[in-house]
Amino acid sequence: MKYRQLTKEQFESLHSEFARFLATQRIDAKEWIQIKEDNPKLAIDEMNIFSDVVWDDVLTKTQYLEHFSETTANLFKCEAAEIHRIAIKVNWDINLLEQQGFEWLMQNPMDNSVDIFKGSKPYKLERNTELFDLIEKGSNISKGEIFEYFYQLIS
Repeated sequence: MKYRQLTKEQFESLHSEFARFLATQRIDAKEWIQIKEDNPKLAIDEMNIFSDVVWDDVLTKTQYLEHFSETTANLFKCEAAEIHRIAIKVNWDINLLEQQGFEWLMQNPMDNSVDIFKGSKPYKLERNTELFDLIEKGSNISKGEIFEYFYQLIS
């Protein structure tokens, strides 16, 4: 398995896509129930293959990731060959995980208590594998508005 199996909730939300996937394997609903009962290892294998297909599709489409903690924000722009990072550190008692703290940062990005760094690097591993690792470590897929906002400020 390349990534990790989707959660039960993710499988439930992708029920029709999973049914189509099974159909491409020539497995209908009745046969799927039988496989789960008679051959749970095969059922897990099919779920793992489907999970990898979904993750690959999602990660290939991912252009931005972001990870926030109480005092830091890491914003990523994920291009084909390299990843760009803007790291933000707030050096006073503020919580970026709360709406008030986040709004303060967005209204005061050039405050003396805010340090902003940027950098870029080529991927060491395959792109999607590195993005998946960032997601597993707490990053979320985003539309990139925050990255682009800070990129314009510091460029």
